[in-house]
Amino acid sequence: MTGPRTLVVRLDSAGDVLLAGPALRAVAAGSSYTALLCGPQGAPAARLLPGVDEVLVFEAPWVGLRPVPVSREETDTLLRTVADGRFDRALILVSYHQSPLPVALLLKLAGVGWIAADSEDYPGALLDLRHHRDPHGHEARAALDLARDAGFRLPPGDDGALRVLAPPDVGQLTGPGPYVVFHPGAAVPARAWSAARAARVAAALSAAGHRVVVTGAAAEKELTAVVAGDHALDLGGATDLAQLAGVLAGARVAVVGNTGPAHLAAAVGTPVVCPFAPVVPAERWRPYQVPHVLLGDQNAPCAGSRARDCPVPGHPCLDGVSDEKVVRAVAACDGRGTSVSPGPSGPEVTSVAPDTAVGHGTSGLHGPSRPGDASGTERGATV
Repeated sequence: MTGPRTLVVRLDSAGDVLLAGPALRAVAAGSSYTALLCGPQGAPAARLLPGVDEVLVFEAPWVGLRPVPVSREETDTLLRTVADGRFDRALILVSYHQSPLPVALLLKLAGVGWIAADSEDYPGALLDLRHHRDPHGHEARAALDLARDAGFRLPPGDDGALRVLAPPDVGQLTGPGPYVVFHPGAAVPARAWSAARAARVAAALSAAGHRVVVTGAAAEKELTAVVAGDHALDLGGATDLAQLAGVLAGARVAVVGNTGPAHLAAAVGTPVVCPFAPVVPAERWRPYQVPHVLLGDQNAPCAGSRARDCPVPGHPCLDGVSDEKVVRAVAACDGRGTSVSPGPSGPEVTSVAPDTAVGHGTSGLHGPSRPGDASGTERGATV
């Protein structure tokens, strides 16, 4: 295949990498070789994405909750790796609150000749295409908009949804019969129910007639044991990310907060009931292009605070959601491909149908394909 050798950068967590999937497929459709540079937390997700020829890993000292110290040795290794890759172009994907410029500087030093990124900071000579994202756009759409303005389009028939490689058969883990997945944990405590509240949710789902499968990372085994109790199957620590994709793919519905497994559920086409703490905006991070219901007061006092621990006593935005509303939301989502209508909704329940594939950024999915043509882009160091 002819085309540039392209490097895509997404240095955050597994969920962020999954949201980059549609943009990566667009890049792969127009490139002879596509590599993804990610952090160690995102690497397992990167290896599940279609269109990625190579995964490069770099733990950046400006990313993460507990960033590593700056290391000349690690930086030199990255520069050599990127230089050896002989990349013609690079796309740097960042969230709305992040700057692409630290990694852009390193890529320039490594010899990448053309770099595009969303940036509100003046880039000087570090970016060849400075893109301004829609301030209200979803993270997955923002990445697709940038790819489109960099000259990369989704191939015909690709709807732009999240997607992963076919997951393994996990019937030996889940057992026979329909089930609902409940993933109670999150890396950020403010985005999850408390353990006691999550245990009551699992019990309520079981009492409503659902076979409940509780999932979690190895570090969350204590939590999943409490939540599963004697009324749910506990798979805490029993799956890697690919196996978790298989468990989610077999579920009728996934109940999971704003964390990576919510995006993994979307990537395998499973409807999501999402207890969503508004510490970050749902418009950017809600489950993408699958039927889903958001639970929680999106106008709570913590809205937009990006707090890691709930700043309001009692965690009312999530722990205040009733069992009845959780059960009703699961019933509304049960049945793939249907629209979601959970009944009367108050501030704790938001009804959402699948997103469409129409572009929603500064420049949508169907605009000009030449770099820099859209009104939201600037060539070089112009401002």
